[in-house]
Amino acid sequence: MQARAKVRFILPFLVLLLSAAVYFALVNSKTERPKPALSEKIWQIAVITARQQDLSPAITLYGRIESPEQLKAAAPGGGIVEDVFVRNGARVSQDQQLVTLDRRDFEAALLQAEADVRDIDNQIAELEVRHQSNLASLQTERNLLTLADAEVERLVKLKQQNLSADTALNSARSEQGRQQLAVTARALDVDSYPARLQILKARHDRGKAQLAQSRLAMSRADVRAPFDAIISEVAVSAGDRVSLGQLLISLFPVQALEIRAHLPLNYIDSVQQAIANGSQLEASVSNRSGLGRFPMLRLAGEAEATGIDVYFAVDSIDGQLRPGELLPLSLKLPTESGVYAVPYQAIYGNSRIYVVVEDRLQAIEVSSIGQTRDASGQVQVLIRSDAISPGDRISVTHLPNAVSGLKVKTDDG
Repeated sequence: MQARAKVRFILPFLVLLLSAAVYFALVNSKTERPKPALSEKIWQIAVITARQQDLSPAITLYGRIESPEQLKAAAPGGGIVEDVFVRNGARVSQDQQLVTLDRRDFEAALLQAEADVRDIDNQIAELEVRHQSNLASLQTERNLLTLADAEVERLVKLKQQNLSADTALNSARSEQGRQQLAVTARALDVDSYPARLQILKARHDRGKAQLAQSRLAMSRADVRAPFDAIISEVAVSAGDRVSLGQLLISLFPVQALEIRAHLPLNYIDSVQQAIANGSQLEASVSNRSGLGRFPMLRLAGEAEATGIDVYFAVDSIDGQLRPGELLPLSLKLPTESGVYAVPYQAIYGNSRIYVVVEDRLQAIEVSSIGQTRDASGQVQVLIRSDAISPGDRISVTHLPNAVSGLKVKTDDG
């Protein structure tokens, strides 16, 4: 019995020892596999050889057609629109009738202004007649005052001799005082004549101005084209009631258009230097035929944080352009020396390229000065950097994961 108990106790340990021995035997008999070697990925790219050149860069601008001489005809006064003879977009010639207002709305004001001027003329004439009468009357009043003074003096002497009563003397003195007041009033009328005349003349001038304004409003009841133009807006229709200053029609001269474009900040110095040197810069439109070239007129008076506006002249275009239209322009700048032409795909972030040094990429910061076209007509970017040397291999394959040190395999082109 004791032997069986010992066997039961030792048997589990023997099984465990046997299992462990089998496990270690299997592990030790395992075939060793070679560890995989890590290899760096190589990116296939195309490169070009850097070649320093003297080229004329061109920049792309987006211009807006404007008319500095656009005319907006407004109503000369309140009234009714009698007729409208043109429509939006119509081409009109000088002195052609455009809009007519009902002249009866202006005739009443004209008649009133004429009546006011005639009334003031009559008042001035009456004042002149009255003044001449006051001059004659003043002399008569003074003569009567002299007689009244003499009468008072005579009665005083008689009173001193007890030959006159107090009643007669008092009556004479009263008459003397009244005559003195009459002389003073008449003299005042004479002295105030220049001032009253100036007041009437001022009213006469105001009346004449109002009359001239009424006549001008009457003449403007017929709106005519002051020059050969194209109608850009018709704001009224026949029968509309308009008020003073309300827009009737808008038009612009055919030969007085400009193109306003925004010049980026980094090109301002080049343009100003070209202007200072007497160069005539021109812009062209590549996506529309028959528009020709547009000479640059001037720079705007004020710059902005992002650049400055530049204006181009528009020659005869036979009505092909309209104010408000947008045009892509190509502005050719003066020749730049020591620049490199690279495809657009070689540029990263508008200021960085990669050159290949010992089969690895190396980033170089560059400045873009415009664009040009190669012999095949492809657009290329002109760049400049002191870190580029002629003969450097520039990557022209745009890699999204491009960084300095990336290993590449080149395909020179």
